[in-house]
Amino acid sequence: MKLGDPTLDQLRIFLAVVEEGSFGGAARRMDRAVSAISYGVAQLEAQLAVTVFEREGSRKPTLTDAGEGLLAEARSVTDRLDALLAKTQSLHAGLESSVGLVIDVMVPGEITARVLRDFRKSFPTIALRLRVEGLGAVASCLIEEDGQLAIGGPIIGDDPDLERQAIGSVELIPVAAPDHPLTRPDVAPGESREHLQLVLSDRSTRTEGREFSVLSPLTWRLGDLGAKHSLLKEGLGWGNMPRHMVAGDLSNGRLLELDLPEKPGEHYTLSALWRRNTRLGPATNWLVDAFISELKGP
Repeated sequence: MKLGDPTLDQLRIFLAVVEEGSFGGAARRMDRAVSAISYGVAQLEAQLAVTVFEREGSRKPTLTDAGEGLLAEARSVTDRLDALLAKTQSLHAGLESSVGLVIDVMVPGEITARVLRDFRKSFPTIALRLRVEGLGAVASCLIEEDGQLAIGGPIIGDDPDLERQAIGSVELIPVAAPDHPLTRPDVAPGESREHLQLVLSDRSTRTEGREFSVLSPLTWRLGDLGAKHSLLKEGLGWGNMPRHMVAGDLSNGRLLELDLPEKPGEHYTLSALWRRNTRLGPATNWLVDAFISELKGP
């Protein structure tokens, strides 16, 4: 048996009858005559060689088993077309079809979550590709993987391939577990060099040979800020952490802020970064403004 090709209009009529519960309801919703709705359903049934509604014995059309089986597929087809049309309208309006975003691990997670939640509400047709990296790997993802925007730290801010706009900062503080020797109030200058320092490591080669707030020759290099956090709480070393990430540990005594003579803590400046040979679109500009608003606070 050779089946025909139902039209999208016939599928929309079918779904309207199901959702409105009657041919009359579908006609009012679609602003058509009842006869046009009935004809559309009949044509759909003819094309697919099945009956989708039981009409006899009831004024209300009831789905047949075949109609039930086709319902999900019909919705899927029309949903995909609606998404296609919405994206096409966005492109005509100048919106990006997709945005590649790279976030520095130092950005507070709750800020990233709020911005991305609002982005999805504001730009539902735009595909967002997200990466979370640290140090030079932020720039590598932006440049080598054809991203549109990065929120990164000062380490990559002077890259000649990138434009930058400062948007806020994160406070870094030296911390250790309560029983660590460096938690004493009378730590001597240079004593931090005698103890293992946990250091966030760059997954890329962009900062090869450069050190950032590294005081001790005894280091463990970690590519994951969460792993560093866990090792610090276990007393396996000392190191700088974003204050927002250890605030709970400081309040419950799991970690202590160190008062070291070298004052290795700092304000980690965050910037919006993009390639100099590109121009930011409306959605990407929206992301920049949203991160500025969140990072600078009320």
